[in-house]
Amino acid sequence: MLRDPSVKYRPFPQIDLPDRQWPSRTITKAPRWLSTDMRDGNQALIDPMDSEKKTRFFELLCKVGLKEIEVGFPSAGATEFDFISGLVQHDKIPDDICIQVLTQSRRDLIETTFQSVKGAKQAIVHLYNAVSPAWREVVFRMTRDEVREIAVAGAKVLRDEAAKQPDTQWHFEYSPETFSTAELDFSVEVCAAVMDILRPTPERPLILNLPATVEAATPNIYADQIEWFCRNVPNRDSLVISLHTHNDRGTGVAAAELGLMAGADRVEGCLLGNGERTGNCDLVTVALNLYTQGVHPGLDLSDIDEIVNTVNYCTNIPVHPRTPYAGDLVFTAFSGSHQDAIKKGFAAQAERNDQLWNVPYLPIDPRDLGRDYEAVIRVNSQSGKGGVAWVLEQDRGLKLPKRMQADFSRHVQALADETSRELNAADISGLFEMVYLPGASDRFALVDYAESGAAGVRTFAGTLSVDGVQQSVSGRGNGLISSVIAALRETCGVVLDVVDYNEHAIGHGADAQAAAYLECRTADGTTVFGAGIDADVATASVRAVLSAANRT
Repeated sequence: MLRDPSVKYRPFPQIDLPDRQWPSRTITKAPRWLSTDMRDGNQALIDPMDSEKKTRFFELLCKVGLKEIEVGFPSAGATEFDFISGLVQHDKIPDDICIQVLTQSRRDLIETTFQSVKGAKQAIVHLYNAVSPAWREVVFRMTRDEVREIAVAGAKVLRDEAAKQPDTQWHFEYSPETFSTAELDFSVEVCAAVMDILRPTPERPLILNLPATVEAATPNIYADQIEWFCRNVPNRDSLVISLHTHNDRGTGVAAAELGLMAGADRVEGCLLGNGERTGNCDLVTVALNLYTQGVHPGLDLSDIDEIVNTVNYCTNIPVHPRTPYAGDLVFTAFSGSHQDAIKKGFAAQAERNDQLWNVPYLPIDPRDLGRDYEAVIRVNSQSGKGGVAWVLEQDRGLKLPKRMQADFSRHVQALADETSRELNAADISGLFEMVYLPGASDRFALVDYAESGAAGVRTFAGTLSVDGVQQSVSGRGNGLISSVIAALRETCGVVLDVVDYNEHAIGHGADAQAAAYLECRTADGTTVFGAGIDADVATASVRAVLSAANRT
């Protein structure tokens, strides 16, 4: 890297828009969406999609609810042409879907493009040519007038070719490619010249796409460019302003959102952000950002895993686990403090009398996207007692008291440190059984028992296995738990004082079980915990006492 990058790079100039309005605006409705997965997305792949994958992707886009789909660049070759014409000829396009085809501003390419969609009920033909100084001066070596004439000539061919196929409902889109790095007045000039040829009306508007072909500035500058353009282009009511952002600086989504605030009507992009270089705007992220603000995007993203799996299959590009909303880990907390906040959030959510979502660290309910809560909290060496308790509750239905959570968390932490890996639900459940539930090495095990007596004076008479030898024991107390503790004290010399007791049902109906938890203090002041699980709540409490005794 250079010591002084200013000798090589220049800051992007600000837009002269002192009375800009977009910063105070809010997005209150969904834009029109265009998927360019099958064009921009496909051309960016190492191995472009074959016909089977294109068909599968097209079907996914239709299922998600995209109504405008750019299906390809027909003049690029026979593969593209045949696929697009096949969609039309084999009636594969639903009536409510408008396909879009892309072409450079050359007569032969435009004519081929129209031939590819011959017979379609409706179609958008998307014409483009680059207009920025770098392309004019370096790539084309043309003047502004010559570049404008390319656009005008192409618009005339669009008009004439559409007239030859009057049975199709034609829509036109024009892109001053490289808009974000071009002079704004020249972009307006070129677009106005195209409008003079195509004569859009409010009933039949022209789509003007204003692409950040290469993202070269902060998203607020792109928003300024969009607002300036919308103010200065003629016949704004006869236009649909479309945004086509890229992610070269990592802010393609932000640029699209601010562009909508600046007055745009439509967003172009790819599912999960595929595309050239760093990718196109991620339509899923923009849509779900709207959703979390209470605005329905008009897209069905309720099975996010199907979208991820299809995109992965068709593009052969894995979805990063941190991809917003769609990644495997985006709803997962390993940190102890995060886990505790989420656990408390879910508990508070269950007690609410309305549907308002308010769970810390989760901006959206995973279930809205077809995910469950099992993976929300996962346990490793960074996790705390809240996360461990959450996993046990989700996996086994066990609701450990708070102090017992801390006790068990020490064992989980030791296992995580020992194994140096994430602990799954089976690991944690197995560890809970080993620590608290009956095991072969236990000193005390329940064989059988009977309880008798009146309220306030109870008698426990039972058979225990003590160090592997069955032994009859008995004790009296004001309840079952105190009578078991008395039996242990009188027969085995184990002294326990009850500090806390909790119980709850696991499951519902005839197959429900009971879980009992006991916190005790020993003669030397040590705190021990016990747990018992049984179909009978009384037996579960007896097992909890013996569990605590086994830990003395």
